[in-house]
Amino acid sequence: MRILVIEDEERILSFVARGLAAAGYAVEAAENGRDGLERALHGTCDLVVLDLMLPVLGGMEVLQGVSANRPDLPVIILSARSDLETKLKGFELGAVDYVPKPFALDELLARVRAHLAHTHTHGDEVNVIRGTRVDLDVARRQAVVGEVRCDLGDREFHVLYQLLLREGEIVSRERLLSEVWGYSFDPGSNVVEVCIRRLRQRLGPNVAIETVRNAGYRLAA
Repeated sequence: MRILVIEDEERILSFVARGLAAAGYAVEAAENGRDGLERALHGTCDLVVLDLMLPVLGGMEVLQGVSANRPDLPVIILSARSDLETKLKGFELGAVDYVPKPFALDELLARVRAHLAHTHTHGDEVNVIRGTRVDLDVARRQAVVGEVRCDLGDREFHVLYQLLLREGEIVSRERLLSEVWGYSFDPGSNVVEVCIRRLRQRLGPNVAIETVRNAGYRLAA
């Protein structure tokens, strides 16, 4: 598998490239947005790791270009901009994941592996994350259970995305709150519980989102 890293900070670019190479990936690098977009559209990469604050052409513009021309190519944003508004804009423009800086290399590698394993292209059905009992059509923002498709609200989409990415594992309430609603959101709020309840209703009885007492939630495999 070939990974394209678009990052203008030399130290971070070198660190990420070495880590990906050590994990067995072939790595391409671009240090500005225009070069990165050109490589993404006309190269042979299987996944893109994208910084947002880039010279020549900004990261969001690169993401738009990739989504418009290669919607099957997964893009993971790696950025120091970690506010909720920027995260949501990134997802709306087609990013499959968002890793804020500073970051742990092991986490980035885990997310790269997960997206390469779970993202496939089937005809006109692109960016579909496959699960055991439910799939998530990223392009259409729909959950797919058997032959039934279900439109999801924005928060429901992102919560299911986090659970599906870690299917069978416990995802803490705090992680969901920070990833979907942002760190500034009131931790005493019950928004996570309400969203999980809505998701269960939408997905039906054949998809189990388990509550693990004092730990979080788990999408049953």
